Amino acid sequence: MPWALTISLRTIFCREHPENVPENYFFSARANFNTVRVWGGGYYPEDWFFDLCDELGLMVWQDFMFACSVYELTPEFEANIRQEFIDNIKRLRHHASLALWCGNNEMEMFVKQGTWVTKPTEMRDYLFMYERIIPEILSEYDPDTFYWPASPSSGGSFDEPNDPNRGDVHYWEVWHGNKPFSEYRKYFFRYASEFGFQSFPSVKTLETVTDDPKELNPFSYVMEKHQRNYGGNGKIAKYMQAAYRYPENFSDFVYASQLLQADGIRYGVEHYRRNRGRCMGAIYWQLNDCWPVISWSSIDYYGRWKALHYYAKRFFAPVMLSCEEQSWMTVEADMNRQHFEFEKSIRLNVTNETLDAHRVLVKWAVRKTDATILREEEQWLEVPALSAVWMDKVELPQIDCFNEYVSYEAWENDQIISQGTVIFSYPKYFHYLNPGLAVRVDGDEIVVKAEAYAKSVEIRNENDDLILEDNYFDMNAGEYRVKILDGKPDGLKVRSVYDI
Repeated sequence: MPWALTISLRTIFCREHPENVPENYFFSARANFNTVRVWGGGYYPEDWFFDLCDELGLMVWQDFMFACSVYELTPEFEANIRQEFIDNIKRLRHHASLALWCGNNEMEMFVKQGTWVTKPTEMRDYLFMYERIIPEILSEYDPDTFYWPASPSSGGSFDEPNDPNRGDVHYWEVWHGNKPFSEYRKYFFRYASEFGFQSFPSVKTLETVTDDPKELNPFSYVMEKHQRNYGGNGKIAKYMQAAYRYPENFSDFVYASQLLQADGIRYGVEHYRRNRGRCMGAIYWQLNDCWPVISWSSIDYYGRWKALHYYAKRFFAPVMLSCEEQSWMTVEADMNRQHFEFEKSIRLNVTNETLDAHRVLVKWAVRKTDATILREEEQWLEVPALSAVWMDKVELPQIDCFNEYVSYEAWENDQIISQGTVIFSYPKYFHYLNPGLAVRVDGDEIVVKAEAYAKSVEIRNENDDLILEDNYFDMNAGEYRVKILDGKPDGLKVRSVYDI
């Protein structure tokens, strides 16, 4: 079967700017998503949402509207929710996009732990609602659509609902638990249905919430009032300290925060996809915002794409080449040791989520910071349909982790279909050369030129509302052409990690 859910998880709809909402789902399809989850803390989508998902071929994981709370099942409340279920099931059951019904968000897990529970009858009422009433109504009104009692769950009845070996898992040790991105690789969930990392939205978006330039500071009153997670701006700064030099201005801080978010989620999804068969889905939290806010979203309130959404297009690509590197980032660094030793290696993997076999040419190279090739290898790889194929591990003990990096590419029909780079130190320690980035417009394309290795190249226009075929990409010296999908290329600016 296909890797069931290369998915985005979305929050409640944007009521004040509904014109942005259809675009969000269109752009989800453009970013290689195949499913969206409607979270139980919002409200049931209107008909146009399902019509659009039908048209785009997006599957919908539909929660019933219960999340992070406990309910007392009085006769009046039961009568009310029964009618709510019947009305919405009858309204939505005919849609081809409706993939599954889910009872609630995170309630089985927290009710078992006693969170929110004030008396034993509330645990009983939980079971009545999600394991008797809803299945009973679905059996009458929509028996053909799969039902899952909660997320996360191992099937219900408080049976270890966040078990990594069964059902679906919500994993928040990265972000809420302050664990490094490498922590994802310690786990091989069957279905990673919720995990996430925050970033700031575009500066242009944040400028709509204040007229005072002094408030454009991560720790100002306005910025902290527009933070979805108490203390979240400080958490972003903590993670930033581990990866990047501290930015000298607010715009660079926003840029660095988006790179952190994108790399964190990439780290998880690529790991899960490489272990296809054991793990069959990844839902990151979240797709969109319901107000201008610092949050876990990959598309902000005004429909602007963050770096994560472009990364998602790459890490959800139908055929994807990824690298499981061992580096400074994958061990606990001890900066007080004069000769800190750690493994430097790569192991490439090609994941194929199509129904056809693919024969791809995998190329990788060790390069200097000016992109000069020091070592180059290539290998043809047969990748069966619906599979993930590992290549041999390559040890690189002599690589200079401050001045050399590895680039990798997958070629098919004389075109690059997937690519990336990896360094072996923390990004903040790598000795980037000034890539001398230059940008020009050529018809419906933007051409970026670099004189050296450039990491996470960002292209912006004056209004920061460009939608591009690719953005926040790595490039070796040379030119890279990107198609303009939406927006006008006025007042173009370009930067890379070198500028942080």
